[in-house]
Amino acid sequence: MLFITSRMPTVNTEPEFNRDFDFDLKNNSSSRSFFCCLRHKKGKYEEIGSMKMLQMLKEAKYRQVLVYIHGFSNLPEDVFANATEFQKLCDRQKPGEVLVVPLIWPCDADFGIIKDYWDDQKAADQSAFTFARVMQRFMEWRNSQTCNPEDDPCLKRINVLAHSMGNRVLRQTLANWHRYDQPHGLPLLFRNTFLVAADIVNESLHKGHEGELISHASRNVVVYYASDDLALRASKISNLKNAEASRRLGHTGPEDMDLTPKNVYAIDCDDVNTLYDPPKGHSYFRSGTKKGEAGVVFKHIFQTMLNGRVFPSDEFRKSSIIGLDKS
Repeated sequence: MLFITSRMPTVNTEPEFNRDFDFDLKNNSSSRSFFCCLRHKKGKYEEIGSMKMLQMLKEAKYRQVLVYIHGFSNLPEDVFANATEFQKLCDRQKPGEVLVVPLIWPCDADFGIIKDYWDDQKAADQSAFTFARVMQRFMEWRNSQTCNPEDDPCLKRINVLAHSMGNRVLRQTLANWHRYDQPHGLPLLFRNTFLVAADIVNESLHKGHEGELISHASRNVVVYYASDDLALRASKISNLKNAEASRRLGHTGPEDMDLTPKNVYAIDCDDVNTLYDPPKGHSYFRSGTKKGEAGVVFKHIFQTMLNGRVFPSDEFRKSSIIGLDKS
């Protein structure tokens, strides 16, 4: 599995590539450099560099790429397990359609969920500077006549799925990319951006707010939320420390849909989230009641990637309630 990380390795061999890359799990500071790697098996990783990774993605026998940005308190092998599950579900739906590429940022391995939460927020913000460099490197590669000549362009569709605090990583990454590299506006890079159980305030996507940039960089922005997500309930309480009392986007969807850009959609997942992920109801976007069998949220995500439309039968629809599959 290909992956990109801002986690520090135990040994940094720059400028040479690290053929025996290993994560420093005791260090949750983001590296200023990003590392493009290949996971051969559990605990065996190889740094291959951005140019080789991008060429491998271009040549991969998949039509689309899904960049997966994980949430709070996930160590690398947790991320790989979740990404592998998602990849298998995609392959079962339609082989050769979607290739999953995790973006791994440095969550904390300390004991104590509140301490982890605040450490992870800081690491998320720090990683955004590094991942903004990833965005810019990709644009340089895509526009290169050497790497992508007119008779051999890269035709892969790019999607992104951010889960939980991964939405904070995505929001800040695009803000930094806009500020430092794309001051005239972000390019339309993502076909679909899926914001699942988003641990950011529910006004984030409103026009004039920092998260509006997500809609600028995406054809479609789909918010999946559930009011009884226990992980986000704890998040809201934790954020009172910083006098941030607003509800979370992953709890309510956008605060006011009329204030969001027209390409933002909201999906209420209350009917399935705790059924798929008991008791927290937070990770409900992969398997359903049985691991390895697609849940209805995953099916909606996959169909959106296939169609490029959130509600193909109703172009003016902006929101929906997702229920159990009766078929």
